[in-house]
Amino acid sequence: MRCPFCEAEETKVIDSRLADEGFVVRRRRECLSCGVRFTTFETAELVMPQIAKNDGRREPFNEEKLRTGIIRALEKRPVESDAVENLITQIKQQMRATGDREIKASQLGEWVMDALKNLDQVAYVRFASVYRSFEDVNAFREEIERLEKLPTPEQKKRQLDLIEPEESSE
Repeated sequence: MRCPFCEAEETKVIDSRLADEGFVVRRRRECLSCGVRFTTFETAELVMPQIAKNDGRREPFNEEKLRTGIIRALEKRPVESDAVENLITQIKQQMRATGDREIKASQLGEWVMDALKNLDQVAYVRFASVYRSFEDVNAFREEIERLEKLPTPEQKKRQLDLIEPEESSE
């Protein structure tokens, strides 16, 4: 790794740690020529699938476009920025896990709605209203009624398991 300060080619790694839930390696380096310390981040270069639009066009996945849509739905909601980044990471993992070279825009939209439904129900309704092109108040009402029938994230946490987890015998 070339030193960003003096451009010398000899640097040594002082410390390595995992970051971003294990998807990034953070390395602390020191230049052997000038002695300056700096940090580098190493990530796997993965090709994201293309997005197949409803009108037949194909376009590269745009993480910033995804982030903008999610942030717009979460505007003025009590959700931390870390939760937004985790949601985006989760969706990108879902995309990669398919192993497909392209994903339908409708599938991507469904993943976003599912994630928002568990994160913030108001943001979910906002996103769904744009994504599904709600025509009138009745469409909002129907979606809210459907949402009310589902358990909230807090209720899901309090639910007991149907099957008791097996105890390890030692």
